Amino acid sequence: MLKVSGTWVSPSEVESVITAHPAVLECAVVGVVDALRLVRPEAFVVLQPGRNGGAAMVSELREHVRSILAHFKCPRAFTFVAELPKTATGKILRYKLRENPPVSA
Repeated sequence: MLKVSGTWVSPSEVESVITAHPAVLECAVVGVVDALRLVRPEAFVVLQPGRNGGAAMVSELREHVRSILAHFKCPRAFTFVAELPKTATGKILRYKLRENPPVSA
């Protein structure tokens, strides 16, 4: 659970909404602490083959999330990556995304 602006946000809830978008293959939402020491949700997204990330896709994903969830649950940033860091059993290594985010694909 992430405490964003004094309200609890479930990353798995946000992930399920983002993954429901037809352009998204998989995603992970993590809380990243900014310069003001506030937690803000960030989404790391793997797109379906043939889809391109960019400002238009960020806008489309943000609109999709806000149409289903409250505005404060929408990630502040979307980073498009080729793959998410995972364990041998397929679990996403969220601490790697928080500590050392991958370079955008």
